[in-house]
Amino acid sequence: MAASRLYVLDTNVLLHDPQCLYNFEEQDICIPMTVLEELDDIKDRQKLVSREARIAIHAIDDIVRDAKVGQITKGIPIPSMSGKKKLGRLMIFPDHELADRKGYLPNGSQIHDNSIINCALHLQSTLSMLEVVLVTKDINMRLKALGAGLNRVEDYRKDQLLTDVSLLPEGHRRLEGDFWKNVEKVQTQRDGQNVYHKVSADLLPEVHVNEYLYDDEDFAARVIKIEADYITLLDLNREKLMSHSCWGISPLNLPQAFAMHSILDPTLDFCIINGAAGSGKTLMALACSLEMVIEQKRFNKIVVTRSTPPVAEDIGFLPGTEEEKMTPWLSAIHDNLEAMHEGDDQPQSSVRYAIEKGNIQFKSLNFIRGRSIQDAIVLIDEAQNLTPSQLKTILTRCGKGSKMIALGNLAQIDSNYLTALTSGLTYVVERFKNFEGSANIHLTGVVRSRLAEYAEQNL
Repeated sequence: MAASRLYVLDTNVLLHDPQCLYNFEEQDICIPMTVLEELDDIKDRQKLVSREARIAIHAIDDIVRDAKVGQITKGIPIPSMSGKKKLGRLMIFPDHELADRKGYLPNGSQIHDNSIINCALHLQSTLSMLEVVLVTKDINMRLKALGAGLNRVEDYRKDQLLTDVSLLPEGHRRLEGDFWKNVEKVQTQRDGQNVYHKVSADLLPEVHVNEYLYDDEDFAARVIKIEADYITLLDLNREKLMSHSCWGISPLNLPQAFAMHSILDPTLDFCIINGAAGSGKTLMALACSLEMVIEQKRFNKIVVTRSTPPVAEDIGFLPGTEEEKMTPWLSAIHDNLEAMHEGDDQPQSSVRYAIEKGNIQFKSLNFIRGRSIQDAIVLIDEAQNLTPSQLKTILTRCGKGSKMIALGNLAQIDSNYLTALTSGLTYVVERFKNFEGSANIHLTGVVRSRLAEYAEQNL
C-alpha cells in the first residue's frame, strides 16, 4: 500500500521514543536537517536525554547507511523489525535551503522550531498527493504551526496507554456496605499466619492482581489470584494494618496502610506509590526501607535515585563526588529522615546513624545503566519525570534479592518532554497492573500540613 501521509518529526519525538521510526506503519517519515543538528548538540551533553539522542542517531544511521547519493532526500525504505509488516520511507530534508523564504516563519540559529515548521509548510505546498503531518510533543510549537498555516499537527501518542489519567487504577477500592453480606459461598484456607478466601469472581468484576479492597465495616483484603470463576483474597486485619509501625512511623489512613503493607510484603518485587505532594509517599517508603534493612536485615542497602531536572534556573556544575553532587537533588530524603527523628535528643546524630546503618546510597541515573543491583531496596524518587524508556532502564537493573519502589506525583512533572499521559510513571502503573509481583497504591489526602493541603486543592 502506498503512503498517504508524510510525518515530519520534531526533535522531542525522537528523544521521547528513539525507536519511533518503526511506529508509523506504511506511512513516510521526514526528518529535517535541523533535527539532526539538535540531536548532535544534545548527544554530548551530560543530561539524561543524551542517551536517547545517541540511540535516535544510530536508528537513523541504520536506515540510511547504505543509501546512494540523492536517495536520502527522496526516501529510503524503512526495514521492518519483525520482517513481516511493510513500512514506509525515511527522508532527510535540507530545510536550511528554506531560509528567508517569503511567507515562512523567520529562521535563525536560535529558532529551530521555526525551521522545522517551515520544512512542513514547504512539503505541504509541494507534495499535494500526501497529507503532511507535523508530529511534536511541544504544545506551543503545535500552536505556532497551526497559526502558520499547517493543516495537520499531532502529538506523538504511539506509547500512550490511556486517554485520561483518571482512568489509572488506584490500587485500592472501596466496596459499599458490608462485603460479607453479599457473599453466598466462600472457601477459607489458612497458610501459616495468612488467611485466604476464595469467592465468586462475579462479586468483584474488573479487579486487578494485588489490588486492595475494603468496605464500610471492618473488611480489608488484597486480591492474590484471579481465575475464570473465582478470586482469591488475602484477609487483612484492618486494626493491625492501622497500628503497624516502621521506624516510628504509623499510617494515618488506609491508603498509607496499604502502601506500607505492599512495601513490606516479601512476595512483591515492585511497588508504585503515587499521590499528591505531602501525601506521605517518601516518608512511608523510607521508613519501611529502614525497617527492612536495619531491623529485619532482609536487604543490605538502600539505593536512592531520581531524575534531576531543575524546577527553576540551573545553578551550574556542582563539586564533589557522585553522592555529593546528588545531595541537593535528594534533600527530600534528608528532610524525611529529620522528620522521623525530630523528637530524639540528638536528631542529627540519629539521622547520621540511619544513613550509615541503612547503608543509604545516592546514585545518579546517568551512572545506573549497566549495573546489576543485588540485595537492595531501590527508591526511584520523582518517577513522574522519567520516560518509559528510562524507567525500563532502571527496573531492568533489579538483581537477585532486590526490590524496587517508584515514587511520584503526576501533577508535578518538570520535564519538557513529558505530560501526565506520557510519563513513565503512568506507563508502569498501567503495564504492571496485572503483574503478580507488583502493587500500585495511590495515596489520597495531604498529611504534610494544613497549608500544603490547601495549596494542593486550590492552586
